[in-house]
Amino acid sequence: MTRMIYIANIRLPTEKAHGLQIMQNCEAFAEVGADVSLWVTNRINTAALASVRDLWAHYGVRRNFRVCRLPCFDLLPLVPNRSDRLAQVIFLLQLLTFTVSALIGALFTPADVYYSRDPLVLLALSLVKPRRKLAYEAHQLASGRVGATLQRWTVRRVGHVFATTGQLAADLRERGAQSAHVAHDGVRRDRFANLPNKSTARAQLGWRAEGFIVGYVGRLHTMEMDKGVGTLVDALAQVGGTAIALVGGPDDRAAQLRDRWIAAGLPEDDFLYAGQVAPDQIPLYLRAFDVCTMPFPFTPHFAYHASPLKLFEYMAARRAIVASDLPSTREVVTDGASALLTPPSDVIALAEAIRQLRDDFALRQRLADQAYNEVMTHYTWDARAAHILNQLGLTEEVG
Repeated sequence: MTRMIYIANIRLPTEKAHGLQIMQNCEAFAEVGADVSLWVTNRINTAALASVRDLWAHYGVRRNFRVCRLPCFDLLPLVPNRSDRLAQVIFLLQLLTFTVSALIGALFTPADVYYSRDPLVLLALSLVKPRRKLAYEAHQLASGRVGATLQRWTVRRVGHVFATTGQLAADLRERGAQSAHVAHDGVRRDRFANLPNKSTARAQLGWRAEGFIVGYVGRLHTMEMDKGVGTLVDALAQVGGTAIALVGGPDDRAAQLRDRWIAAGLPEDDFLYAGQVAPDQIPLYLRAFDVCTMPFPFTPHFAYHASPLKLFEYMAARRAIVASDLPSTREVVTDGASALLTPPSDVIALAEAIRQLRDDFALRQRLADQAYNEVMTHYTWDARAAHILNQLGLTEEVG
């Protein structure tokens, strides 16, 4: 059986979405036969999350892998939500001590593959482990002189690189990666099984049964970058008679969008804001929507390097999708077949696409069915895990 050490500079549990991704990835690797240990930081957590005793139950995944907490020097609670020079120094101290812990642990823990999203960790492991045993999962093209240099050194020192978009894989090859594969994100199949219909979902959420609801799930900004939800508000103002539902945060951004909604003359009761919800509740909210949207603006990050993670969940919930026409989106869905794609930041085109779906139930159903079939065939975590192990040359050892 293949032994995998998955190393993540993250505290668990966490309010950030990539905590769920990592837990589901580890579950999937174990499900296809690998013996998985997840190494994370032993950091101070918030009072609410510190009370969580069962990580597997919290994230709704099977207990088929182990979690090991590595010691590190953690002063991050002293600088919450800060990005000034002191916060940067404290984060670097935490990262360096975690990296040293991972290096010492790896010296005494044999494995077939050491897998991580963290370049510094892999760079340190490359000093003591052969290239073929190191795998780097990249979710963005690092910017800035230090970040880009670190990523360039890392992709040249590891045996395999897995990127979440095709363009990201190509860019990492330009940075020196000898073997860069595309491994799109996906969904956990079981999480989207036996979902309620729209009316039942709305009843469970306390939403009124009637009305056309256009929804968005996810954080309202990423790395301080706007995600286009304001454009969605402006588009719905043109459509009229349509409610908006937002699932995610932060609350202050949602309050700004609510003010924008009301300023456009739209009924406050038609602005539905759920805030942060438990991961296992996301499918319920998606089923309460009529249409799911991903109105990202055109930036290099969103267009080429960011994995459209929520897009896969939209597809799995069997809901019609309107998304910005970006290269990263077109790697997953096809305009007119599995989604409607509109030019980024084009309020008129977005309004017209939503109006078209509102008035054509058959089109909504056809797009939703095609998207569902595609995600369940190609974009599940199990399929992704099997693909990665195959690229690593470990398939025959699994099981």
